[in-house]
Amino acid sequence: MPAGTDWRKQSSRLLGFVDAFVVVWAVVGAFIIRFGIEPDFMVAGQEFTYAWLSIALAAVWWIMLGAWNSRQSRILGAGPDEYKRVAAASLWLFGLVAIVSYVLRVDTARGYVGVALPVGLLGLLMGRWLIRQHLNINRRRGDSMSRLLLLGGPSAVAHLAASLERVKHAGYLPIAAYVPSAHEGLTTEPESGLPVLGYRPDAPSIISAIEACGADAVAVSAGVQLHPQTLRHLGWELASRNIALIMAPALTDIAGPRIHTQQVAGLPLIHVTTPSLEGGQRVAKRLFDVAASATLVALTAPLMIFIAVLVLADSHGPILFRQVRVGIEGSQFRMLKFRSMVVDAEQKLADLTARNEGSGVLFKMRDDPRVTRVGHFLRKYSLDELPQLFNVIAGSMSLVGPRPPLPSEVEAYEHDVRRRLLVKPGLTGLWQVSGRSNLSWQDSVRLDLYYVENWSLAGDLIIILRTVRAVFHSTGAY
Repeated sequence: MPAGTDWRKQSSRLLGFVDAFVVVWAVVGAFIIRFGIEPDFMVAGQEFTYAWLSIALAAVWWIMLGAWNSRQSRILGAGPDEYKRVAAASLWLFGLVAIVSYVLRVDTARGYVGVALPVGLLGLLMGRWLIRQHLNINRRRGDSMSRLLLLGGPSAVAHLAASLERVKHAGYLPIAAYVPSAHEGLTTEPESGLPVLGYRPDAPSIISAIEACGADAVAVSAGVQLHPQTLRHLGWELASRNIALIMAPALTDIAGPRIHTQQVAGLPLIHVTTPSLEGGQRVAKRLFDVAASATLVALTAPLMIFIAVLVLADSHGPILFRQVRVGIEGSQFRMLKFRSMVVDAEQKLADLTARNEGSGVLFKMRDDPRVTRVGHFLRKYSLDELPQLFNVIAGSMSLVGPRPPLPSEVEAYEHDVRRRLLVKPGLTGLWQVSGRSNLSWQDSVRLDLYYVENWSLAGDLIIILRTVRAVFHSTGAY
């Protein structure tokens, strides 16, 4: 039995139990809210009761969650696929209920269905999130992971190993490498430190290496020098042993919605679409920005008034700090923030350059002497950035986007980094939810470019939800 099978079975059983509990809870709760505790309440014009309908609905709901493969181990712990499958199975079920009710003229109580669906779906998603948190804790300890043999060229193996190390919550633990293109005698891959188990480009040798290290998955990366027929035979052998085969092409920072496969002459061709930065999506983003920002301004107005009083009472100077930043396509605008530094902070910057703790073109200091007492608190919880909601409403910024850069930073940009300016800068973004000031310049650029290349409205919503957690944890805020 491959290593790692136990955690997969345990996770599947746990998900099945949680799904059953939530589905029964939602259906029974909807029944009690709508009909009370009377079990013999009949469906209008039918010969069966809502009690039997509830039992059938709960059973079919649980079965459909399994039929949509929402409990597969490969989608647990990372990415939105698990949540999408749960939502799709639930919505399909209630769509079928509506169709059957119409075709058979079954007058199902709308209040009953209207409670069961949203409550059950929300409970299922919450249950999956809680299990994911538990799974991620285990994976940070090195447990509940797929043991992975990396197959490919030395540089591709090193890059894949480093990428998987950054996202342990994805559940892949590289344990060894197999490099058909390397010279014999290499026992350890120099960059990743993984032991090299072989070099011969044939399926039996690769299978022997897999059995020797106890891997339960094989990742074929770029640079692998194997004949297509050899790779095909390898896939057959792995399938017979219930070992996963993962293809890892040399496509970095490309999100799923841009990748499409097409079968041509038996070849799975991968199409990568051009990122959409124009048209309806940009209009939708703007409408969302205005509606959400206006709502947030209304909700936080008392808080902003209180902060303004604190800033005014703490130190001499204006309440708001206005600074020139660079927006979309290089246009400049004045970004608003609550003042968190002394009035002459800009003039004192030159004297602090030698103490810069930032990387690249960014200036950062963990204990900046220019920050006021109130400013330390505002920065810790990002409250100084609330006035940027007015920048969003005015159109110079977006709720989600790359970090708004200074003109001096843009002048130092390399050619590729200028792609950050293809979209509006954001009040929050991937940089905000991934470490903020703790990020290196390279990681900050990588995250911003990933956002530019793969923007979606659903992605914006996820980043906003993650921002709430990042603000309360105050990680990397100074």
